[in-house]
Amino acid sequence: MNPILDSRYSWARLVLSLSISTVGSVGMWSIIALMPAVQAEFGGGRGAASLPYTLTMAGYALGNLLWGRQLDRFGVTPMLMAAALLTALGYVLAALSPSIATLAAAQAVIGLGAAAFFAPLMADISLWFRRRRGIAVGIAASGNYLAGAIWPLALSGVLAESGWRGVCWLLALLVPLLIIPASLFLRRRLPAESLTAAAQATGRALREVPWSPRMMTWLLALAGVACCVAMSMPQVHIVAFCVDLGYGPAVGAEMLSVMLMGGVVSRLISGLVMDRLGGIPTLLIGSIGQMIGLILYLPFDGLASLYAVSLIFGLSQGGIVPAYAIIIREYLPAREAGARVGFVIMATILGMALGGWMSGWIYDASGSYQLAFLNGIAWNALNIGVMVTILLRSRPRRPEAALATA
Repeated sequence: MNPILDSRYSWARLVLSLSISTVGSVGMWSIIALMPAVQAEFGGGRGAASLPYTLTMAGYALGNLLWGRQLDRFGVTPMLMAAALLTALGYVLAALSPSIATLAAAQAVIGLGAAAFFAPLMADISLWFRRRRGIAVGIAASGNYLAGAIWPLALSGVLAESGWRGVCWLLALLVPLLIIPASLFLRRRLPAESLTAAAQATGRALREVPWSPRMMTWLLALAGVACCVAMSMPQVHIVAFCVDLGYGPAVGAEMLSVMLMGGVVSRLISGLVMDRLGGIPTLLIGSIGQMIGLILYLPFDGLASLYAVSLIFGLSQGGIVPAYAIIIREYLPAREAGARVGFVIMATILGMALGGWMSGWIYDASGSYQLAFLNGIAWNALNIGVMVTILLRSRPRRPEAALATA
């Protein structure tokens, strides 16, 4: 047994990674809190005001791929330092923006920087655990949702006192000030012998599939797009859905918060389940639960029932995305974890962006969200189909194949 993996240092590294993720992921959520103030200053409709968020997600998707590759080459500390500086630069450009278009471009830079604090950190922490890898990845992934629950609330006072530009100046200082010193404590790298298939293997039998690593990665990316098109329907449109029902935006925001906190709980529970069952069974449990949640949105529109369904949805979907990191570790080479996890997580974010737009387009065409929920259910079924196919085609890994993944 490798003494470095699952060690006291591994857990300390996990706690620090979670803290860094919670700070750095502000770049994904801050524009949501600033959007009404941005619209009030620049004018235009809600579509124009949403452009900075759209480009934030575009930068975030690309960044998960690019930073994952840098993680494999240079390690986590240089990656985090560069990302913190890039995020700060984005906030400076945002604070100086004279138009909605330049703000949107600045938000793309912010999203690119913020991406380093999600998939790459999951990939890094997965290398430091063997027996408790699932719960470790689940905890690391929770920083993204914690940021969404904490930062918009924490920044509300600054927004009221100094405006949205004041928030940008504050974050331009705060992100590098907190992250760069913290990242120095993550400089330690695993020795080569701890990256072999034997050292990284869990207690479960290793599995293989009749496809190349590239093909397996593309299948996981397809599943990631499908699950997140479905996931985006409530996450992106729950506020507008509540407004349509007459409950108002404040109630919708509360439901989103309930959903995200349910997602944090789901990521922790799913981590424990992954350590026992593996990545694909855990993902299937979450995906089936997510589909049930989407189905329940169709007949129920009462206030109490919508809170309950939102909680069910959050408790189901939170563990789906972290499960991809575990599946990649179970089926693909450890030395390529950063790039492959980054690519698949990029696909999930593109799925969120596609699903958010698609649901709005369906709403505009049909006049309600009923068909949009049905569209999400169909994409969810595709996700389940892909993962069941992988599960049925997998088999115990041959010894020579296990050595090839070292």
